[in-house]
Amino acid sequence: MKTDSTQRFTDRVSNYVKYRPSYPKEAINYLISECELNPGSKIADVGSGTGIFSALLLDKGYTVYGVEPNEDMRLSAESLFSENKNFISVTGTAEDTTLTTHSMDLIICAQAFHWFNAEETQKEFKRILKDDSKYVALIWNNRLTHVDPFAKSYDQLLQDKGTDYKEVNHQHLKGVNFQSFFKYGEYTLSKFANKQTFDYEGLSGRAFSSSYVPAEHTDAGIEFARLLKELFNQYHVNGQIEMRYETEIYLGKVC
Repeated sequence: MKTDSTQRFTDRVSNYVKYRPSYPKEAINYLISECELNPGSKIADVGSGTGIFSALLLDKGYTVYGVEPNEDMRLSAESLFSENKNFISVTGTAEDTTLTTHSMDLIICAQAFHWFNAEETQKEFKRILKDDSKYVALIWNNRLTHVDPFAKSYDQLLQDKGTDYKEVNHQHLKGVNFQSFFKYGEYTLSKFANKQTFDYEGLSGRAFSSSYVPAEHTDAGIEFARLLKELFNQYHVNGQIEMRYETEIYLGKVC
């Protein structure tokens, strides 16, 4: 993975668990259909974090190997799934998963691939997939930044006060060459509507779950919270703010 990326969320796990968006059921059903998954399928969730996407796969009865290098996030997932025998927690990276060769029916990377070394990851994914009929799914919840006045103002706040928002914001997907990553440059891109609704506490938690927002109890974080509260007061409807996303799935083969 890219330098220091494995530790970016260490101090943000609590907010990450509570306030990060899940994924629409239509997206899960799409993967099940396109990848021809069955009850015995083994899925590698690489960069599994706190287990947001893993939970959806486990609910369908699949065996999920959650590969995560960040200890705090991995332990959070282990606690969440402690009674689910179908979740196997793995200390590893995208470039070195430690998974058995030719063992996986599907690899998914949710909200994570932009942190990986694509060339080394491709080699590793070729190694762990069962055969050349199996898929890799790269998935992002992309926050829509221009759908309403709040969305525009919130994104401007991140640009103005975020620590490195422009550099690491995955929505730009700079440096991600999907044609080089997928076999023969062939993949499909599917999009699904998604959203969250927050009171101020939820909006604040969602903001501070992001690695590019100043840490909550620093001077910069306190100033960010003050400005965020002003935005909430300006745009809320009956004490609620809606944050809208487009869930994108890049689906293809690597071997």
